[in-house]
Amino acid sequence: MVPPSRSLEDFTDLVSLAEVNQRDDPQTYARLRGRWGEVAPVELVPGIPVWLVMGYQEIIQVSRDERLFSRDSRHWRYLGKLQGSGSPLALMMTPQEHSHFADGEKHRRLRAPLDDGLEGLDEHRTSRATQAICLGLIAKFADRREADLVTEYAALVPMLAVASWFGIGTDDAGRLMEAMASLFVPGQDPRPGMEIMQQILSGLILAHQEDPVDDLTTALLRHPNYHDASEVTQAIVQLLAAGQEATVAWIAQTLRLILADSHLGGRLRGGRLGVEEALDEVLWRRPPAANIANRYALADCEIAGTRIRKGDALAVSYAAANTDPRVHGDDPWLEIGNRAHLAWGAGPHVCPAQRPSRTIVRIAVETVLTRLHDLRLAVPAEEISTAPSISTVCPAGLPVRFTGFS
Repeated sequence: MVPPSRSLEDFTDLVSLAEVNQRDDPQTYARLRGRWGEVAPVELVPGIPVWLVMGYQEIIQVSRDERLFSRDSRHWRYLGKLQGSGSPLALMMTPQEHSHFADGEKHRRLRAPLDDGLEGLDEHRTSRATQAICLGLIAKFADRREADLVTEYAALVPMLAVASWFGIGTDDAGRLMEAMASLFVPGQDPRPGMEIMQQILSGLILAHQEDPVDDLTTALLRHPNYHDASEVTQAIVQLLAAGQEATVAWIAQTLRLILADSHLGGRLRGGRLGVEEALDEVLWRRPPAANIANRYALADCEIAGTRIRKGDALAVSYAAANTDPRVHGDDPWLEIGNRAHLAWGAGPHVCPAQRPSRTIVRIAVETVLTRLHDLRLAVPAEEISTAPSISTVCPAGLPVRFTGFS
């Protein structure tokens, strides 16, 4: 257990958050719990420590209490050091003018248009568009009878699908995806990527102002909560960025577990488990957004016996919470249909796009399983590595073979 009087600066030789994700092993959290309790010191990047909150109830406490824990990283005493480190994470954690970084009344004002707009999405139209995207991607590799289901499929479906909500075409969606990816390449100047994003989104906003159509861009432009087009642009960036990495990971992790885990794959093929239930099992066992550093202490406080100082950053570990022995049993059958996991977050910042994201992932997984015949891994399961990330757990690649398609 962490002595209550010790601060983050007192610890050395800490495991990095990226290493925790890379291991993708529930036992990693068990070992951290055994050493530190429900709150463990870890490194975000070398020389920049954060608290990793692992307990289910403790994460709910942190996520719900806006009086003590802010989403605005300007309250973090290490923000300046991170910005000067050259780490690509600096751009990700520098506050922007959208609801992700806001608290209280400002958050509620900026969040309401997202909730209203996403609630108004036509589910049938979303399903048809996603199905067409999935089939179009499969058509590009179907004749080869082999593919990488991460780089050629899972990494592409979410951006193309979410872009369609806003009326963004396939070509511009591809350019946006490349531009966003370029922002987080170590040593690469992010300005060209930001200019491409600004060009595409400015054109999108202008076109919708001149000729409104029935889509999410128009819904956001018409919402009274937004003061100007800049706030609409920020909201679009937020949805495109927030949904991409985690949704890619959810698709890829589900396909990996179905193909590599005889327990899950056997139950699915045997009809004892549906795709919807399989998606929930993945959210319990391997939540895509495993560890998210996005809370900052507004005052000295205590969590599970650990003293937190004002200005400390906290990373909430949804992966650890879902294995918390106080809430998670040993019998996997008891979890079927149980959606009490924290994969979507908790509190005011709970994910606003749960329903459409689930639709995208379900269709992406079902399309692969039903259209590719005799689908199997092309390499031993133990050779599948995890892509480097401080937040998501996603296979770096998923090479497969199949005998035909329909």
